Amino acid sequence: MPLDVRCAVPDDAAAIREIARKSWHAAYDPILGEETVTETINQWYALENLKASIAESHAREDAVCLIAEEADEPVGFVHAGPHRDRPAVASLNRIYVRPDRWGEGSGTALLEHVQDSLRGEYDRLYLAVLADNEVGVSFYESASFKRIRTQDSDLKPEVKEYVYTKPL
Repeated sequence: MPLDVRCAVPDDAAAIREIARKSWHAAYDPILGEETVTETINQWYALENLKASIAESHAREDAVCLIAEEADEPVGFVHAGPHRDRPAVASLNRIYVRPDRWGEGSGTALLEHVQDSLRGEYDRLYLAVLADNEVGVSFYESASFKRIRTQDSDLKPEVKEYVYTKPL
């Protein structure tokens, strides 16, 4: 079945939260622990805040929030917008696909769509991923992102993140 990528709307918030919940637990429980993952999801994906974030992205020309669906079933999402410190750089804030769909091309399709949407507004795309997240690291490196540094994560002091960038 073909994958449909469209702009997310606030009514997509519950589906986006569920995709994030499944993806975070699959990728990050071994790294951060189930309790930290659950707390982070509850904080970062609170439905009212998520709805507001989606609406704000929809109203801006310099931000984008997309959802991927197959047969009207949400399988992934991406959110990107201006980097807080660099005007010519977009920050890839979130990109997640349901774990049962990893490796099937949904993430790649979302990434291509977000890059196409941001090209012209920004020169580069920037992101951080937990260094021990092998699936995420492999995904970004296969998509030609260049690792520029390693930094401490805000999620846990002993956890490291890789920072990547890619020209648009």
